[in-house]
Amino acid sequence: MGAPLTGALAPVTAGRCDGNLTVRRGPWRRGVRRWSNRRVSTEERTDPGDPDGRGAPVGRRLVLGMLGLGAAGLVAAPLLQRGVEAVAGRDPTGLTGLLPNGGGFRYYSVASSVPELGPQDYRLTVDGLVERPATYSLDALRGLPQTRLVRDVQCVTGWRVPSTPFEGVPLSRLLDAAGVRPEARAVRFDCFDGTYTESLTLAQARRDDVLVALRMQDRPLGHSHGGPVRLYVAPMYFYKSAKWLSGITLTDRVEPGYWERLGYDVDAWVGRSNGRDDAPTA
Repeated sequence: MGAPLTGALAPVTAGRCDGNLTVRRGPWRRGVRRWSNRRVSTEERTDPGDPDGRGAPVGRRLVLGMLGLGAAGLVAAPLLQRGVEAVAGRDPTGLTGLLPNGGGFRYYSVASSVPELGPQDYRLTVDGLVERPATYSLDALRGLPQTRLVRDVQCVTGWRVPSTPFEGVPLSRLLDAAGVRPEARAVRFDCFDGTYTESLTLAQARRDDVLVALRMQDRPLGHSHGGPVRLYVAPMYFYKSAKWLSGITLTDRVEPGYWERLGYDVDAWVGRSNGRDDAPTA
């Protein structure tokens, strides 16, 4: 089991962090209004000249050609995905967010640039209204007992990625280790992109399905997905799962985060907030 770093490596005040959502290719609309994908009726799918819906016969060469293209795509897809992620993680313009990512997500940040941190320079501080402030290295977090969750990811703009695995340290474990003081009522999360913040009530933060995540889709969190460490709040819309996590601060009240200050709901339960009725994710 890893231990928090103490003594010479004192907690460092974390900066606020930026609109650091991971978004998926799909329909996009400003704001948080309810909307849904257009449903295609049977009449729209069927050729009027083909009442039984069988369609014209497909040639053998066409079928073989399609199978060949599909096989080539399967071989090339991992290489293309890694290439897109590598470029996106270094693109200050955000234009690479227009490129599809085979993992179902896109890179997106409103910060002009986000530093890449690794095991040598990453630190996560736990401070505020606690008895034992601490600073964790990446290796220390990896050494703690890990929890794996598989849930759908739901964005408030409408897209959804089903059955996405996340793995990391339950946030409640870090709070217990720090010794939360009686006057604490909420938790603020800061990120090292310099702008973005998020918050949860203390009761929400102690849920079993809230993680300080180190892995996503069964591999270490890459930079474009908020790595090396991000917050994961399974039952809430994905803007609550702050990327590039650097600070956990116990406070006496909820402090609205980046998107809440722009009008999004603070309590962002999937299907019960932001005027949406999506199926719950937890």
